Amino acid sequence: MTPQGEPVLKLFKQTGAYLQGHFRLSSGLHSSGYLQSALVLQYPQYAERLGEDLASALLTLTKGETPGLVISPALGGLIVGHEVARAFGVRFLFTERDADRKMSLRRGFSLSPGERVIVIEDVITTGGSTREVIDVVQAAGATAFAAGSIIDRSGGAVELGIPRVALETLTVPVYQPDECPLCLKGEPVTKPGSRPV
Repeated sequence: MTPQGEPVLKLFKQTGAYLQGHFRLSSGLHSSGYLQSALVLQYPQYAERLGEDLASALLTLTKGETPGLVISPALGGLIVGHEVARAFGVRFLFTERDADRKMSLRRGFSLSPGERVIVIEDVITTGGSTREVIDVVQAAGATAFAAGSIIDRSGGAVELGIPRVALETLTVPVYQPDECPLCLKGEPVTKPGSRPV
């Protein structure tokens, strides 16, 4: 359950976090819908409850296995990843892009070989950022054994190579820029996310 028993998508709409228009996503794809999780997560009570709900869903997915830590990609996964870690009572790390745009651990963060890790993202579209975090975890000798997100906008199509769960799954069409019907209509495109394309 989400705050006050509201479905996740309804919460996104109530807080103005489900945007309609013409957007260029971090993946470079175009879409008529954008989920701006920061507008939901700016409310600590919503962030806490979403983190608790996601931790609960992950416990069900993993048959009760708890992680040694939770890790998320910056910037979108920071708040919800921290709240999932709080719900599990474990530490929280995040990855960020280095000068070469490669996802990496910085700020003195480290993983130990054999650590069991859950990867958390706010919204999954193509799974690219989550896969990059999984690669960082594996390169350190740790094991990413599950992943979670608030919303899966791929309709469940994304494969990460590990079990994953989302609090809400929906299908929001995405287009290659040269095949985008909104571009063909001449509608201006907006880049609302945190990562430059």
